[in-house]
Amino acid sequence: MFQNIDYQSLANKKRIQPLFTPVNTAQIDFPTFCGRKWSVHFDQPELSNDAGLAAIAASGVADKLIADIAAVINEFRRNPDHDIAELIGQRVYQIISGSYDADDCDHMREDIVLRSAAGRPLEEGPLASQPTMSRLENRVRRADLLRIAQVIFQHYLDGFGDEPPPMICIDMDPSAHLTYGQQQLSLFNTHVGDHCLMPFYIFDGCSGKIMTAVLRPGKTPVAGEIITILKRLVAGIRQRWPKMRIVFRADSHHTKPEVLDWLHVNEVDFATGLAKNDALERLFFDQINEARRDYQRKLQYRQQGRESGEWILTHYADDLYAAGSWSQKERVIARIIVGPKGVDVRYIVVSFHKAEAKYLYNRVYCQRGNAELYIKECKLGLGSDRSSCHRAESNQFRLLLHVAAYGILYGFRETVLEGTKWERATFDEIRLRVLKVAGRLEVLKTRVKLHLASALEEMLGGVWRKAAVGSGAGSG
Repeated sequence: MFQNIDYQSLANKKRIQPLFTPVNTAQIDFPTFCGRKWSVHFDQPELSNDAGLAAIAASGVADKLIADIAAVINEFRRNPDHDIAELIGQRVYQIISGSYDADDCDHMREDIVLRSAAGRPLEEGPLASQPTMSRLENRVRRADLLRIAQVIFQHYLDGFGDEPPPMICIDMDPSAHLTYGQQQLSLFNTHVGDHCLMPFYIFDGCSGKIMTAVLRPGKTPVAGEIITILKRLVAGIRQRWPKMRIVFRADSHHTKPEVLDWLHVNEVDFATGLAKNDALERLFFDQINEARRDYQRKLQYRQQGRESGEWILTHYADDLYAAGSWSQKERVIARIIVGPKGVDVRYIVVSFHKAEAKYLYNRVYCQRGNAELYIKECKLGLGSDRSSCHRAESNQFRLLLHVAAYGILYGFRETVLEGTKWERATFDEIRLRVLKVAGRLEVLKTRVKLHLASALEEMLGGVWRKAAVGSGAGSG
């Protein structure tokens, strides 16, 4: 990762900036704190507050993904100072460190750790500035985006190695990206109560790995959008594993007649939400009333026994049902909750006919709620909802880079952080405890020394050793 430096060649290159920033030895005196007088000295040549990025770069979890993304983007510049792979690496590592916008390039381009992680030889000066990064974002075309999405999806499949999973569960969920300008595809959404985009986030519901994310208008999805994405995902999975069992899970917005027909034709199982309607209320009328009576009976027993505290009663029922636009009857499960505040009924439609209703609702359908946590990781942990560009293609490109950052951090947590206290930590926690570490860099002729606080040895020493083993550097 770190580059050897030929100082003789440095002297012969007029355009190369000095490796060390000139030291300003100005002193600022502070008042007395805790019985001691404080002063500030600007005398450290090379520091970084993102020293933990070196652990990710050294582990190698990002190398192939960044290189493959860069390889499918058509170069549009002549004699560039920064190649595409370097720009992608810079942008993705900045996202991982918490700097989500292209404007942050101007503040981080001199950081030696970031430069080395992005693949920039130290003797060649700083990384790209904001204008260079913004030009890249605005020059990527739709064909490039399709290829990038394919690379990310193939990277997800490659993560299983030679041992295919027993099943792949596709969890699809739209989530709002609020907009504040004239972004293309931005619409006013009455449910959100604001102008927004509503991209699809698609995860593997069994592992939490991200498959892809697709930018779309801020409105309820239509059948064509859903089927288009499913076609690509299912085809990619079946191309690698023709007999793989695939399950599709989503909320009621995705339970459309065309989608259900497509799932049946392509032998994809499903468990999706179903909106309430009068026909469903009539179909499950007896079961709902039985749940009410059962609640009243048990409530009387509790009162006679002088038991205190509120409680609820849950019933499950199932039946065959077909809306007027459906081509066939489907199994519908009703979850009926009766409590002090009344009755709450939720419906789902499933392709499974043998498993019991309670299991299908709680263990199959409700587990898709984890997708909300994964989206939270993307939006709050990685800032993926920063859709600040005007062009939809530019915002899709930014979204895919955030997806790549998710995949890299997931891989880092799964490998390097396995067995540590952070093996199940959120991305925010990993950034705060592992990546946002202050370090002093000593650039020598043949190596770079990264000096961390000795107090961190007990907490982070194991993480850095595992990262070094992952890169093949060993423990030395």
